[in-house]
Amino acid sequence: MMASTSLLCGRASSRTILTFLSSVNRTLHSPVSTQTLPRHIRRVSTSSVLEAARKEDDTQKTSLSIQGYFATKDRTKETFIAACDVFKDKNPHLRGHVEFVYAALQHMEEYGVHKDLEVYKKLLDLMPKGKMIPRNVFQVEFMHYPKHQQCAIDCLDQMELNGVMPDSESEEILMNTFGMYSHPVRKHRRMLYWMPKFKHASPWRLPESVPNNAFELAKLAVTRMCTVDPSSVISLFETKDVEDAIEDTWIVSGQSPTQQELLQNHPPEEPIKVEGPFRIFLRDQCVGYFILRAEAKPQPPPVKREYIDDVGSIKLWFTGDLEPDDMALIKPTSVHEQEDGIILAICATGTSGRDSLLSWIRLLVNTNPNLANVPVLFTQASPVGDVMTTGQHDETTSVKTVP
Repeated sequence: MMASTSLLCGRASSRTILTFLSSVNRTLHSPVSTQTLPRHIRRVSTSSVLEAARKEDDTQKTSLSIQGYFATKDRTKETFIAACDVFKDKNPHLRGHVEFVYAALQHMEEYGVHKDLEVYKKLLDLMPKGKMIPRNVFQVEFMHYPKHQQCAIDCLDQMELNGVMPDSESEEILMNTFGMYSHPVRKHRRMLYWMPKFKHASPWRLPESVPNNAFELAKLAVTRMCTVDPSSVISLFETKDVEDAIEDTWIVSGQSPTQQELLQNHPPEEPIKVEGPFRIFLRDQCVGYFILRAEAKPQPPPVKREYIDDVGSIKLWFTGDLEPDDMALIKPTSVHEQEDGIILAICATGTSGRDSLLSWIRLLVNTNPNLANVPVLFTQASPVGDVMTTGQHDETTSVKTVP
């Protein structure tokens, strides 16, 4: 009797399961409009969870109540931290913290705190602790609370963009918020691994905050570019020392003894050019510089040596008979002789004007006497100030330098 009862129960349960599966199959294959589905189901069915979080977040549009926290005219680090404290005090449950963090990320550069690690940790600490920690492997991989995790990842991305290196305290904040194996913590650990490597990869070290003074930036830029030749000399000039100079500014010039030798041996009939301005970036600052360039010379053909195994044709040095190939010695090219031209000097001026560049050429004549006999072409498209010229073209002006 008990066996028959259990058999009937087993058949009933199997029938129930089959009925449930058939109903699910009909539901999945039925032409139901996505407009009748709940909002979260429509989002998951059309895209991944991560893409849905990115589409749902609109960092450009925030409510007026959130924007009011950053409406003060006194935009300093203290007022920014005070706005975060006011938001935390007025909202103990931290509702709307994602919107507040996105609004804060937009205003960080205005407050001058976009490179401050303490402020980033303050923003990450605004997220509630405990409830967003995943409880199983499925919640970990499917990005539990995707909107909030994406907000933390965007905050870390802005830190990486501004060169702010995280520390162990920021990792602890993320672990207490999202758990050890969450996506923000993985992002944080990748930053801890790669950012120190990239920070010390360049041999041209710069201070953490480069100066805002244009003269100091020009010295840093020219010194950095002249390290290609350790014998280069950095010279500082004033245009007021040049007779008939129109602009009163400074000039930072860099030239090596090898470049002076190349300029001294340059044929007087071949013109050289002042090209620029080119750009070099020192962190977030940009400096324009100019180069004095000559046309590249064709390289001599390589020496061809024939190796003959016949020992009877060997000529000894003490007989005085040398092979012609042994006399054909080729002087190695310097680092300044490139395929597209020969770099003879480099400079940065305070105005980047045509008159300041003409003053630079006249000052170079003091250490390069042959430059007074060589025609110089200025390829700057828009001249600043009046320049004495011997010929006017569309974008090129030929100037005969005088000592």
